[in-house]
Amino acid sequence: MQIDRHHEVRVARQGFDPRLAFAVFAAATLGVAGFLIAGTNAQGAVHSGATVSLKTTKLGSILVNSKGRTLYLFMKDKNSKSLCSGSCTTYWPPEVVQAKPTAGPGVKASLLGTTKRSDGRLQVTYNHHPLYTYVGDTKAGQVNGQGSTGSGAKWWVVSAAGTAMTKAAASTSTTTTTSHY
Repeated sequence: MQIDRHHEVRVARQGFDPRLAFAVFAAATLGVAGFLIAGTNAQGAVHSGATVSLKTTKLGSILVNSKGRTLYLFMKDKNSKSLCSGSCTTYWPPEVVQAKPTAGPGVKASLLGTTKRSDGRLQVTYNHHPLYTYVGDTKAGQVNGQGSTGSGAKWWVVSAAGTAMTKAAASTSTTTTTSHY
């Protein structure tokens, strides 16, 4: 039986469009890159050497990061060690850095430091409290995470003295505390 090599090549090429294959490959590559970037953002933005500053909000003067985002402490954390990991960091991204953070106006440099997270990254601390942002704060100066519960303890904004400010946000309507895991 004689094989028609040209027929085999034509059959093999039928349905294969190199442009379509490239488009599928490019879309898959972009999708994976987007997923990895989103995962990094959910776990905490890395700053080379973030500055912690004070900002006046409806709760008073509180700690904020370089972008003006409110910094929170987690009452479950002990001895400068973060106990917020996994799904907790989806809602409460740790404030992580690659270099020593700096103190902005009104922030005591002696209270500012870092702690090593279980994944090896450095998390900013203030008065031995690991610091976090909250995904519900979409703009600088918001304090929507104040008094929230989740992952087993309360979340509070941090004063210039490095203590939890436990007063509720002033509001004209009734607020409820939400639980985030």
